[in-house]
Amino acid sequence: MELDWGRRFLVCRPDYFGVLYEINPWMNTDVRVDVDIAHDQWNNLVAALGEAGAELEFQEPADGWPDLVFTANAGLVNGNQFIPTHFRHPERQGETPHDIAWFDARGFTIDRLPDDMVHEGAGDALPFGVGSDRVLVSGYRTRSDAASHAYLSKMTGAAMRSVELVDQRLYHLDLTFTPLDDRRAIIAPVAFDKYGVKVLESLVPEPLILDEAEALSFCCNSVVIGKNIAMPNTPVRVGRQLEKWGFNILTVPVTEFMKGGGGCRCLTLALDVTLGPPATH
Repeated sequence: MELDWGRRFLVCRPDYFGVLYEINPWMNTDVRVDVDIAHDQWNNLVAALGEAGAELEFQEPADGWPDLVFTANAGLVNGNQFIPTHFRHPERQGETPHDIAWFDARGFTIDRLPDDMVHEGAGDALPFGVGSDRVLVSGYRTRSDAASHAYLSKMTGAAMRSVELVDQRLYHLDLTFTPLDDRRAIIAPVAFDKYGVKVLESLVPEPLILDEAEALSFCCNSVVIGKNIAMPNTPVRVGRQLEKWGFNILTVPVTEFMKGGGGCRCLTLALDVTLGPPATH
């Protein structure tokens, strides 16, 4: 069964995008972002998502916040509930008021994690399964706190599966795990400890397991719209398996954004996710 989410996304133009600081191993302030290429790549991604059947909504960029373009990190959406991110790094914490303002203006209920809890939104949490079998898989250690998971479960009503990220290069869950449908997902075992690998193996009946080189190509940071999948890179073996499963692959290079540690998934936030019944107020 196809994913029942991933038809509506929030995106943000890269007007102010650049590598202005270093908070993950991919970022190097000595490496210049080509602004024109970044805009072309972002426009190509937006066009590909639209052609694949996705509806897009747009957040205004804000001067001084270069990573606002990575909307996946804005927070978690659960129906009409929005839980904004508590960023670990001060360099990104100023994005949150912009994210809250966008969702508040559209009638979402804004629920905040405790001030001392760090969790980086859909960058570190993705749903797997459908209906009553759905769980929220969430990463911790590098950019999110394990303690935040219990709060998120209580706030959203979602069953949680926690996995520890142990490779600094694969610092967010969305670089390591891509739900494809109700039975399949792309998984990068190199990113997890042994327990995390066992959690995902028990959860996903038909995994597409990446080797290290495939994982570092950012192919796990892909956007799935039904049977279409927009990928920043498509390793040959991965592409063959996806095609065998009936997926239509849209390879959309986003090399300028990879300089900041993000791919196709990082540049989108699914707005049509329902995790569970949110806690009553």
